[in-house]
Amino acid sequence: MNEETKNTVDIDEALYRPIYETGKSFYFAVGFLLFIIGFTLVVYIRQVYYGLGVTGMNQPVTWGFYIVNFVFFVGISHAGTLISAILRLSKAEWRRPITRMAEVITAIVLAIGGLHPIIDLGRPDRVLNIFTAGRLQSPLLWDVTSITAYFTASTVYLYLPMIPDIAKLRDRGGKMVWFYEFLSWGWHGTEHQKKVLSRAINILMVMVIPIAISVHTVISYIFSMTLQPGWHSTIFGPYFVVGAIFSGIAALMIVMISFRKYFHLENYLKLVHFRHLGTLLLIMSLLWFYFTFSEYLTGVFGAEPHEMDVIFYKFTGTYAIFFWGMVVCNFLIPVVILAFKKFKTIPGILIASISVVIGMWLERLNIVIPSLANPRMGLDMGMYTPSFTEWTLFIGGLAVFVLGFLVFSKFFPIISIWEIEEGRKESVKEVEKRVTSYLPDPANSVE
Repeated sequence: MNEETKNTVDIDEALYRPIYETGKSFYFAVGFLLFIIGFTLVVYIRQVYYGLGVTGMNQPVTWGFYIVNFVFFVGISHAGTLISAILRLSKAEWRRPITRMAEVITAIVLAIGGLHPIIDLGRPDRVLNIFTAGRLQSPLLWDVTSITAYFTASTVYLYLPMIPDIAKLRDRGGKMVWFYEFLSWGWHGTEHQKKVLSRAINILMVMVIPIAISVHTVISYIFSMTLQPGWHSTIFGPYFVVGAIFSGIAALMIVMISFRKYFHLENYLKLVHFRHLGTLLLIMSLLWFYFTFSEYLTGVFGAEPHEMDVIFYKFTGTYAIFFWGMVVCNFLIPVVILAFKKFKTIPGILIASISVVIGMWLERLNIVIPSLANPRMGLDMGMYTPSFTEWTLFIGGLAVFVLGFLVFSKFFPIISIWEIEEGRKESVKEVEKRVTSYLPDPANSVE
């Protein structure tokens, strides 16, 4: 190991520490999460054995927690697209400690969300019908295609920027050298390798943005292309995309604050990062309110009887507490906290982020259940109460998310080390040069 590498390792030792030092709390957390996941698996096997009768779903409410959580988890995956791809594309230098966490969120949450439609089937084997008898006219086939493409692109987009860091772990030695040797693909940091990697990342980050937008747009089509009150809306495509990015930013900040505290990464994840992301969250909160207001304004002005049944069901009826709770969590709390600098502290940003995640889950609940509970043709109103089985699978999904992050942090740096090094060595000069290019040349100024 040369002197330059040794000095770099010493500077960024905090980023290696979670990999090479394992405390009892890590094993306790992993054991506890594995217990939850194991119990969830038993509950799911019971559902497969007895059928969907163990859930709270019924006629006419044939979709419940599983579809709510499907839309919710896939929405959170957009954190990786926004923070990593868009900020890389715009050359925002403050992105460097954030990109890896955002990309990991995308990969883990997409895997969890993608499984929920299968969980929603009484016969999981029938998911194969999509591939063997799928129709091009069906938004369900579009959904499977777009999610598969997004998961593939996001996984590759996560892996490629990790190669230089994997090579660093290989060169440090230890018990897992063979593992890192295999994953590093012979990386030695030559100029040619850097050029090829940079080109590949640039291609992927341009590809992944429209793919991500298409995913949540297509998910919205599953709802909006049916003649169901409260669903048949032209605004659902952009509304779902905005909501996905909104919840993704909030989830990312919760993860960042948690790892900052647990792994003592205060020197890397600074207040300025949270304030920049907090500003993005504030903008998305205002956009979310705009789309929500527009959706219900057009519904009220149209005053179609079945549509009004759903609206009143949300405004003043059974789901009023969930609807107004959604408005408080997604608009009032984040705007009050994030619009004022004195509240825009890390504890304040954490409260706003948790509020948004809860609020966006409530939004999915408000989209799915009330429309199904108020069917057309004068049928009786339906009631839906999630069962123990559905709550368990929801908690199990959250446990898989946390476990995925913990396991990832045990094998790979949760913050991109090579990007931090690049920022120190090159980006300061590059930014200075870029800013200078924006300004008028003094030599050509008119006196």
